[in-house]
Amino acid sequence: MRRPWFLLLRSRGAGRGRGGTSRPADIDSVAALAAAYLERLLVDGERDVVLIGSSIGGWIALEMAVQAAADDRYVGVVGAVVDVDGVGAVIEGEPIADFFALDARGLAEVAWHDPDRGFVDPTVLTDQQRAVQQSNGATMIAVAGRTMSDPTLMERLATVAVPTLVVFGESDRVVTPAYGRRVAAAVPGATFAEVPEAGHLPHLENPDATWRVLDPFLRED
Repeated sequence: MRRPWFLLLRSRGAGRGRGGTSRPADIDSVAALAAAYLERLLVDGERDVVLIGSSIGGWIALEMAVQAAADDRYVGVVGAVVDVDGVGAVIEGEPIADFFALDARGLAEVAWHDPDRGFVDPTVLTDQQRAVQQSNGATMIAVAGRTMSDPTLMERLATVAVPTLVVFGESDRVVTPAYGRRVAAAVPGATFAEVPEAGHLPHLENPDATWRVLDPFLRED
């Protein structure tokens, strides 16, 4: 059975990071964050790790697989990738939603199959919750940029040399299932799967259906 390693956009050092943590000044792109994660796995002696990332985490997972394929030091470190509604690629005709221009209601509309379930009324947030939310947004911009994309990614996906599963919620409008299919098609041998009644966060909105997609992949040797 493959052993998963879940990716979170969470960093430490100078500047603010996810969840109120700090961010090192040199972690200023997805490529830099992916390199730092790979180095950590190498130092820790990890092998055949399954990288599972959601949204920006999916982009980080793919970037790690690309970098690992290009550096002999990382042979055997990354065993497989699961990209859950990942952003990062620039695909003609399939734009990434302008995440940072959306208010709370607009974000729920594009990110959730059931927008009422995903809507968080900003007027009920505490000052601490608002501060964390602002910190998270600042980290996303610092690492992923306002477009949450890298125009070089699609071409480089052809170098990914590990089994890859691309999973998308059928109702995602941050990046659509059609976008996900194009990403999967760019990765040699990748599989694409759609989760019903789910948007950008299928593992939260329809976890049972998401695990039905993930389990067979994770069980493979």
